[in-house]
Amino acid sequence: MARKRGRKKKEYRNWLDLPKDVTVSILQRLGAIDIFESAQKVCMLWRNICKDPSMWRAIDMQNLGDLHDMPYDLEKMCIHAIDRSCGQLRDINIEYFGTDELLIYITQSTSQLRRLRLVCCYYITDKKLSELAAKLPLLEELDMTISSLSEEPLEALGRCCPLLKSLKWNQLWDGHPHIRIEGDEEFVDDGEALAIAKNMPELRHLQLIGNKVTNDGLQAILDGCPHLESLDIRKCFNVTLSGNLGKRCAERIKNLRRPNDSTRDYGFMAEISDMDLVDEDDLGDFYHDY
Repeated sequence: MARKRGRKKKEYRNWLDLPKDVTVSILQRLGAIDIFESAQKVCMLWRNICKDPSMWRAIDMQNLGDLHDMPYDLEKMCIHAIDRSCGQLRDINIEYFGTDELLIYITQSTSQLRRLRLVCCYYITDKKLSELAAKLPLLEELDMTISSLSEEPLEALGRCCPLLKSLKWNQLWDGHPHIRIEGDEEFVDDGEALAIAKNMPELRHLQLIGNKVTNDGLQAILDGCPHLESLDIRKCFNVTLSGNLGKRCAERIKNLRRPNDSTRDYGFMAEISDMDLVDEDDLGDFYHDY
């Protein structure tokens, strides 16, 4: 009679046996919401690690934007995370719920901020961001994707943040080229471009998706930002990269994204449709890229 082969028992790794530095490295890859709602509830060891200020030098409040369906208050959670950083906060990402009050709290809680990302934060105002720029002297990266801000805070940030190297100042775009009618300046505005050109000479990376900048504004940026290496002007349909301007961009800029380049890797498909601006016969010209 054949002997039965013994089944080898499966070996399960006990996560609690991992070296502490490895555990810390794993937990630091989680967003703040996952840490508060899941990771810190696993065991006492993980909870203690999650309370360490070094865990909160970077705070990522990434979310899907469905604020009304969330069982928690993102602003309160963010304030709790900031408190845990004990003044060590250097990098923060806030999406959909940023306010003037929260920005004030951030600048009161740290003087070490290097990176600030505020996505779809419509309740942050020109006045307050301009006032708080002086409290961000070490800022190197700023991402203000989709906001209701003007050039005013750009001027203040340029003056107060001499180390600023990377700027994303993206706006809603309407899905088709802006229609320029002689005498109608609604879709033409170089104010933000000129604020960048005059106040941010150390910029290396600039993203202006959906901006109303014109060739004149782009020329000013190239003149005022001599160290610029990457430039993203997708959906900037008032810019025509031909002739000397196109040649200058091609020679100066290592990584250039042109107005008609694909935005599939952008991450935000925020479109405004205004069909009253065009005749039905012209619609095909607008959507041939989509």
